[in-house]
Amino acid sequence: MAERGVRGAAVSIDVPGVCRWRAAIGTGVRLDDHVRVGSITKTMTGTAVLQLVDEGLIALDDPISKHLAGVPNGENVTVRQMLYMRSGLPTYSNDVKFNASLDTDPDRVWTPAQLLAIAYGHPPDFPPGTGYTYSNTNTILLGLLVEKLRGRPLPEVFAKRIFEPLGLSQTSLPKTAALPKSHARGYMYGSNVGTLDGKCDAETFGRHDVTNASPSWTWAAGGVVSTLRDLTVWARALGTGKLLKPATRAARFDWLSTGPASAPTYGLHVANFFGVIGHDGALPGYQSFIGYVPSKDGTVVILTNVYNDKTCGSPADTIFKAVAKELALF
Repeated sequence: MAERGVRGAAVSIDVPGVCRWRAAIGTGVRLDDHVRVGSITKTMTGTAVLQLVDEGLIALDDPISKHLAGVPNGENVTVRQMLYMRSGLPTYSNDVKFNASLDTDPDRVWTPAQLLAIAYGHPPDFPPGTGYTYSNTNTILLGLLVEKLRGRPLPEVFAKRIFEPLGLSQTSLPKTAALPKSHARGYMYGSNVGTLDGKCDAETFGRHDVTNASPSWTWAAGGVVSTLRDLTVWARALGTGKLLKPATRAARFDWLSTGPASAPTYGLHVANFFGVIGHDGALPGYQSFIGYVPSKDGTVVILTNVYNDKTCGSPADTIFKAVAKELALF
C-alpha cells in the first residue's frame, strides 16, 4: 500500500482451515464503508441475463438484433459472445475524447445511448467470435436487454432478483453519484486520458479526490455500490452459481482463454483467476476484487480507495496476488 500510494483498504479472507481474517488497513476505509465496486457490477448484469435464459425469455445464442435494434452487425453478434467479451464491439471507454471529458467534466451524466454512440463510431475490433476484447459496450447493451425484457429499470431488477434474495441490504445500483452516508472517499493518481497511452502521468497530476465524480458512464458495467460484508456474500453466490439453474451455471463456468497463458480465463461475465472464481472492478476512486475458492469453499474480498494508484496499477489486484501466494490459493 505504501509503495502504491493506497491510503486505505478493507480485506475479508474466509478460507476454512487456512485463514479467517477481516480488517481495515491504513486510513480512509472502514469495515462497513460503502465503495463503488466498478466492474464487479458486470457479474450482476451477467447473472440478470442468465436468469432470462433460465426463464426461457432468451437463448444464449440469440443474435442481439432479435431483441435490440441498431447494434452494428447485430444479426451476427450473439448474447453468449457479448457475455464472453467476444462480440468484437469496441469499448467506448477507450475513446480519447470521452476520457478527456471524464477529466474536464467529471460531473457529466451519461446515458447508455450516448455511450453506445461513441462505441459505434469506431470500427469493430474483430469479426464476432474470433477474438477477445474486454468491452464495456457489451455490458451496456446487456443492461438494456435486461431492462427491455423485464420491463423495469435495471436497479429494480438487481434489487428484486439479486440483492433481496441474498440479503445484500447495503448494495445498490444508484441513479445518481450520491453515496450512502458511511462511505470511503475515493482517490485517483493521474488522469483518465493518461490511462490510455501507456504513459503513467501520476506524477504530473498527483493524487486527487474523485469521490463525487459521476459513475453514470459505467452503469450496467460498473455502477454498483456495496460493502465488504455484502461482497463476501456475493463472492460465494457468484462462485457457486447460486440464483441460476444447473445448466446455465455450467455454461457460465465454461472458461475460455483471454490471450496468453499468464492471463485469467473468462466465462459468462465472470473470471477464473487460476482456480479462484470472481472479478475485479476499477473506476476513478476505487479498485476492488472478489474471489471464491471452490477447492476450499473460501472467499477473498479486497476493497481499496484509490484507482489509478501512483504506479498506474490496480492495488486490490496486487493485494489479492500477495494473499493468494501467502495462502497458496493457486
